[in-house]
Amino acid sequence: MSLNKVLIVDDDPESRSLLCEVLAANGYAAEAVGDGLAAREVLSKDDDFRIVIADLQMPNETGLELLRKLREQNSTHAIILMSSFISAKQRKIAKELGACALLDKPFRLTDLLQAVADVAPNKAIGISS
Repeated sequence: MSLNKVLIVDDDPESRSLLCEVLAANGYAAEAVGDGLAAREVLSKDDDFRIVIADLQMPNETGLELLRKLREQNSTHAIILMSSFISAKQRKIAKELGACALLDKPFRLTDLLQAVADVAPNKAIGISS
């Protein structure tokens, strides 16, 4: 596959839509779901996803719970977490579990794109926001 496939996991539909549009405009194939449970279902059926961008605070299964469960399954997905509030304890746990980046909302789209580019196996061409 020539495009890097990214799964957006966020309970806010507007955020999901915006992030998918920005990633697509920058050469990534992006899909989105509303929580960690849905993310794990999608990831179990499609092994082309390489990057997961997840909100920390979501109903049903948080981004941190998603990260923990993926690591328990020996997942090699690059995980980027984002949140309006990340406590020091959550930040420490996320790093211990191998989160590639922790973005504080609101973040600049260029910061998100840089975090994705840093972990993308096949670099996207250019950055436009």
